Amino acid sequence: MIDIAFAQGSGQPNPTGAFLFQIIFLVGIFLVFYLLIIRPQQKQRKKHQEFLSNLKKGDKVITSSGIWGTITDIGEHTVTLKVDSNTRITFTKEAIAGYQPKYEERLEEKENK
Repeated sequence: MIDIAFAQGSGQPNPTGAFLFQIIFLVGIFLVFYLLIIRPQQKQRKKHQEFLSNLKKGDKVITSSGIWGTITDIGEHTVTLKVDSNTRITFTKEAIAGYQPKYEERLEEKENK
């Protein structure tokens, strides 16, 4: 019976349809990958760069390694933090993760007034 079913086919399969389906499938996968992974990371990176450009002396921040400190000096690519009364540490700007939690709340209150 299987031989009869093959004999009734049109002969040659259409390779264009299969190729077109593969192209559409790959484009769809790339589109989903872009929307779920690449675009959100770009937005997050842009927001972080904006945060870094707005840093100023006296801001209380946390580094990506978990060190809390107050900015005492800002260079083009570096930030110096005062972490204790006699201790200052220099980091790259990219190492600054964010404001200290209570300091961030105070900044938001100042902006709302």
